[in-house]
Amino acid sequence: MMTDMGTLDSVVQVDPEILGGTPVFRGTRVPVTNLLDYLAAGDTLDQFLADFPTVKRHQTVAALELARDLLTAGAHPAR
Repeated sequence: MMTDMGTLDSVVQVDPEILGGTPVFRGTRVPVTNLLDYLAAGDTLDQFLADFPTVKRHQTVAALELARDLLTAGAHPAR
């Protein structure tokens, strides 16, 4: 489950004035989907952080933990 590293509101910001309401890392203009796109393309977290220096490592880890928790909520363990 989510640690005290962050909650959805502390990690992600949705504001119609920032990129038309696209979810971004709080305090930046970097869409959260950029992180997922990087990882899906085989890039490392370090490469993402190098390319988007306004995003902090703790924000990316918290976002990935949130995604994990949302995707596994209500999942039944394998028997």
